[in-house]
Amino acid sequence: MSTEKVKARFEVLDERFRTVNGDEWIERPFSDGRWTEGPAYFPAGRYLVFSDIPNNRLLRWDETTGAVSTFGQPSDYANGHTVDRLGRLVSCEQGTRRVTRTEHEGSVTVLADGYLGGRLNSPNDVVEHSDGSIWFTDPSYGIDSDYEGCRAPSEQDGCHVYRIDPSGDVQRVADDFERPNGLAFSADETTLYIADSRRHHIRRFTVTDGGGLGGGEVFVTCDAGTFDGVRLDADGRIWAATHEGLHCFAPDGTLIGKLHVPEITSNLTFGGLRRNHLFITASSSLYTLRVNINGAAYPS
Repeated sequence: MSTEKVKARFEVLDERFRTVNGDEWIERPFSDGRWTEGPAYFPAGRYLVFSDIPNNRLLRWDETTGAVSTFGQPSDYANGHTVDRLGRLVSCEQGTRRVTRTEHEGSVTVLADGYLGGRLNSPNDVVEHSDGSIWFTDPSYGIDSDYEGCRAPSEQDGCHVYRIDPSGDVQRVADDFERPNGLAFSADETTLYIADSRRHHIRRFTVTDGGGLGGGEVFVTCDAGTFDGVRLDADGRIWAATHEGLHCFAPDGTLIGKLHVPEITSNLTFGGLRRNHLFITASSSLYTLRVNINGAAYPS
């Protein structure tokens, strides 16, 4: 499939965004999905893995050739991913309602599939803390219908946020969300940002000693659909996927700029050898753009 290009449009809303820019054109190496999600970059292999959830497959974009190929199918309707600090793929599987880790030799380890005797809803997005714990959101999108999972009743009392301790214990760390979705740590890991896609806002939590969360005030609200995936750059700006592209917020919560994308965006990550290659999943497509900023120095 040939790579298409669309004009990059950075919209400056605050002077602090004026220095943020990148290539003149956004490349679109893939546009044959139904709903793409979960981009995760592997520095060692110089490739990106992302999900095409309704088509039940994982795709792989090769940085050296620009080619997109099938990475895994079926994918158990996998949604969000991260690459842990040992270079292993950690995935949220909506079909099997579990969080898994793919080991280096290809075997799959189940990290979490239930809480207090009930199955999880449909894990959505996931990040790793430097202490080895895995944090994930668990809305019900994968069990609401058969479109991107398997319709089923919930076995939990709501849609919550969880932490998998390095010991393997699963802990509920937030239970007052309607549909928790994207999440991201600040670079120093003292703050965790979590999107609630049903309530159209992102909340900001303080990460406490022992792996708990404090605070949880509304940080920003969305003026273009709703928020989905969230990532931070090296200067502490918060980037969030919306229905018109990426919104960029200063650490004080000011919306300082937008990167417009032709489709509804679902998620993003920074990759490349210097973390200055921006990858965006949006509706049916994958978009890539080299930018003049760097992603925060933790796994995608």
